Amino acid sequence: MSHNTYNKIWAEAQESLNCLLQKEIEEKSPKPLKDRLLIFQMLATFYIKYVQIFHNLESAYDQIVHPQKRLIIRQVLDGVMGRILELKNEMVELEYSEYHYFDDILQDLKLSPDNIEIPIPRYFIKEKLKALKEREKILAQIMLDAGMYEDEPKKPVKVMLLEEAVRVIQIAERARQGRLRATFMKQIFLEEKRERLARLQGTKGPDVETAAMCIQRIWRGHTQWKKTLKIREEEMVFLGMIPPPHFQRPSASLLRAQKVDTLRCEIQEKYESDFQKALVSIKERVKEIEGPDIKETLQDQIRQWFIECRHITGKFPDYPDEEQGGSAVLFSEKTPEEVAAELAAKAEEEQKKKGKKGKKEKKEKGKSKKKGNEIEEKKPKKKDEEEEEGWKMSPSNFLPIMEEGNNKYKDIWKNRDEKWNFSQEYDPELIKEEKRKEVEEEIRVQVDELMRQELKNLKLAVDRETEKTGKKGKKGKKKKKGKKGGRKKKGKKDKDLTADRTIDSLYQELVEEGILIRSKKVKLSDYVGEYSYLGTTLRQVDVEPMPSLTDVKQLIVLYGILPLGKFTGELGKRKNTMLGFLTVSYFY
Repeated sequence: MSHNTYNKIWAEAQESLNCLLQKEIEEKSPKPLKDRLLIFQMLATFYIKYVQIFHNLESAYDQIVHPQKRLIIRQVLDGVMGRILELKNEMVELEYSEYHYFDDILQDLKLSPDNIEIPIPRYFIKEKLKALKEREKILAQIMLDAGMYEDEPKKPVKVMLLEEAVRVIQIAERARQGRLRATFMKQIFLEEKRERLARLQGTKGPDVETAAMCIQRIWRGHTQWKKTLKIREEEMVFLGMIPPPHFQRPSASLLRAQKVDTLRCEIQEKYESDFQKALVSIKERVKEIEGPDIKETLQDQIRQWFIECRHITGKFPDYPDEEQGGSAVLFSEKTPEEVAAELAAKAEEEQKKKGKKGKKEKKEKGKSKKKGNEIEEKKPKKKDEEEEEGWKMSPSNFLPIMEEGNNKYKDIWKNRDEKWNFSQEYDPELIKEEKRKEVEEEIRVQVDELMRQELKNLKLAVDRETEKTGKKGKKGKKKKKGKKGGRKKKGKKDKDLTADRTIDSLYQELVEEGILIRSKKVKLSDYVGEYSYLGTTLRQVDVEPMPSLTDVKQLIVLYGILPLGKFTGELGKRKNTMLGFLTVSYFY
């Protein structure tokens, strides 16, 4: 397919995602839900729609060659995968079961079971292909050195003498000649027998017409038998009982599609390397051309801020530290009056904190007595509140990621004119916009150092102020305390039992002990099973359905494969506990 086709697939996926994000925001009502059936219907609908979006985004990310588009698609794709796992976790906690059935919802949405089959992202293997190949080479080399190379044992070839070989050939030839002579003598015997019977009976042979009719009858029966056999094979192929005649042979269109896919992958790698080089070269160019102008404008803005602050407050302001953000804090859409008020408020707060320390200690003693009586009264209230609350959806970690990616798509790519970029290479203007911000931040750090010195000189010349040196001594004391705490922690650490061992030696030991073995290359698509079409119907009659092979396959993908991406926390930990469960359910 063309670049335009995959761009349309991406646009459709983003539109569906935008609608789904708006629905999720609307569904987050303050009132808790109590109907479990309604809650499951809502979660299952979200789950199915996210899976459909996942299909489109995965195919778009795999085939789009534009490097800057792939960055946004990857961000949204990771967010969608994480949201699918979160919804699955919500359904598990709601129904206390790992298996869920969506046959009634699929019927309402006019979808087939193939639409909710979760694909394995192809970039899982593509991005780690070099590492996997290197790992296989190391494993093969270790097994070869240790004499553990697993190959099929070849049968030893017997060496035969010349005389013995001639004798075997002679025996075979004599047997062949004996079989031919026996067949020939049998034909002669049958012919003599036929002639002797004809003489005894005195009857004549069949007429020519009778012989012709006999031949016709046999020939017509044979041709009709072949036609019937062909019709039967066509019917069996139509019913799906046997594979078509050229099933194993790949079609020309399939080979052409595979060739296009490999070509697109090569173009992706080339464009990605060009994009990484352009990030460096364009940044240097922006720094050379626009760097001096950025530096001058920043200095002029900061000097203007000095003058306006002195005009309002009567003295020069204090320059923000690097920890506070430097001059970037000053020009974050704030006027000089607001900045001066903020700096004055911070100074007052520091003075108030010192005076409030003594008062807080007295108040805490008085509050501790009152809390003992209040806790006893609050305990029974919490139970009543929990009963009235019902079900609420837990906050998501991946919705902000998807919203950020969706906003980037709307701002940059939704209405962007790309008629000039037919080959879908990187866009240098987007790189300039991004690198201009980085260059400005780097130059701002240098300008801050210069302007701090300039402000110090101004204070000395105009206000005759000197720097306060009281803070430096306190900072030094804090650092010393940190060092003492660090020494104590070092003694608590356990000793490393493999400190003298290299990674290669540990890897070799694991291989020799049989812990690391060469795994067979098996695709999950070879694991074929049927979908459970009556799961919801059986549950309505209070009958727990038997999980089908497709259900087990889906759990393997959800808990064993998808968390291999950029997922951490509870979702990543959950897969470890589920692998044992999946193994048991697979074998039983």
